[in-house]
Amino acid sequence: MTTKVVVVPVLTDFVKAYDVRGLVPEQLSPDVARALGIAFAEVVAIPDGKDRIVIGHDMRPSSPDLSAAFADGVTGRGVDVTLIGLCSTDGLYYASGALDVPGAMFTASHNPARYNGIKLCRAAAKPVGQDTGLPELRDLAQWLLDGRSGLPAARTPPGTIEVRDMLGEYSAFLRGLVDLSDSRPLKLVVDAGNGMSGLTVPAVLGTAAGLPPLPLEIVPLYFELDGSFPNHEANPLDPANLVDLQAAVRVHGADVGLAFDGDADRCFVVDADGEPVSPSAITGLVAAREIGRARSAGEHDVAIVHNAISSAAVAEVVREHGGTPIRTRVGHSFIKEEMARTGAVFGGEHSAHYYFRDFWFADTGMLAALHVLAALGEQDRPLAEIAHAYERYASSGEINSTVEDQASAVDRVRAWAVARDASIDELDGLTVAAPESESEDEDEDEVWWFNVRASNTEPLLRLNVEASDRETMTRIRDEVLGLIRGATVPAGDVKERRE
Repeated sequence: MTTKVVVVPVLTDFVKAYDVRGLVPEQLSPDVARALGIAFAEVVAIPDGKDRIVIGHDMRPSSPDLSAAFADGVTGRGVDVTLIGLCSTDGLYYASGALDVPGAMFTASHNPARYNGIKLCRAAAKPVGQDTGLPELRDLAQWLLDGRSGLPAARTPPGTIEVRDMLGEYSAFLRGLVDLSDSRPLKLVVDAGNGMSGLTVPAVLGTAAGLPPLPLEIVPLYFELDGSFPNHEANPLDPANLVDLQAAVRVHGADVGLAFDGDADRCFVVDADGEPVSPSAITGLVAAREIGRARSAGEHDVAIVHNAISSAAVAEVVREHGGTPIRTRVGHSFIKEEMARTGAVFGGEHSAHYYFRDFWFADTGMLAALHVLAALGEQDRPLAEIAHAYERYASSGEINSTVEDQASAVDRVRAWAVARDASIDELDGLTVAAPESESEDEDEDEVWWFNVRASNTEPLLRLNVEASDRETMTRIRDEVLGLIRGATVPAGDVKERRE
């Protein structure tokens, strides 16, 4: 007779700084989800005085069972649960904000099919992360999985479970923030990547939620919800996953193309020629609109938050429209914290996360998409012409290098910068900018900057370079890559990626 050995997963392997993201079932199983549900009730809901939480999930095959196990853990602690079923991550944030309760979204976003995960928030969509309770939650769940005692007995009576469809409410709320009723007719191609925007796009931009029709003709790509991602990964940050959208925009003569990631909290945009519009340009475009709206409502000090590797054009656009740009570290917790502290109306990241004060400071790709459509639909110019005002510099996109001794590589870059009298700041990684020229001839000034950041999870250094022209950008990029990699990188021998 053989004895079955139960291997208890080590939660620190996949409960990261800001969410849970692990292999199913080796790491994230129903037993683990149940323990995390108990911990969520004990660490977040009950201390915050909340007697209910909301749970949603994406289209991955494992998501229903994992979310049900999590709910079981929560109700066992006497906390009620509202299940909203299939939804996007911003749909879960809407429910958390509208109901004023903590929330859990089961999704692995753009990760491959063998993964799943959980994004957690406190009431009003406030993040649960490294500094806001996630380590305590993780440690309690590990304690439970290890079979150690100490947790009080299950609370009685147990919490209840209700099922509620909030897709219509979510759709109506977003429609109320951006009015498209007077837009000129637009044709758009939307690539859902078999992710959750296959549910949300028909509800928000179409009539699936019972809302009035908009002057939009939607050409759908891969709207079937399928967590195996049979067509391509739901990760539009990789240019390979935009190829189908770009081709379809050209074939159908569309005005714009939209691509969402797996949980539909990020939105990427291509113009009528199929050319990608950088997330920094979208940040500038939406910032200008939100500044204008806030100033029209009588606000004078209007803040916009952007991360440290957004294009320099973002801050320029914000100032030109009478706003105040606020630069912060990369990552949703830093953006949300700074927006809440300053009351900023909008925040944007180079990764196509867009945050709105009117959406509880949370990120929503769909609301950003509505702004793009409104900007396009209120005049006759093509999107490429509109975006040109916000795309002012040549960019390398993010380039990753595998570097075991990251500190030495960064020291080489710092020494290079010091030798050139360049400006240096270390808000997030190492940011270096060209020294100000003393020449009276402005044409001789070189304009460039770059940022080098270490990955939190891998032996990678990430480089982003921007300059006033492509020649300068390429030269600076190759010099710095040579320093990072400890070897000379031949000019032009770098595979570039957009932001």
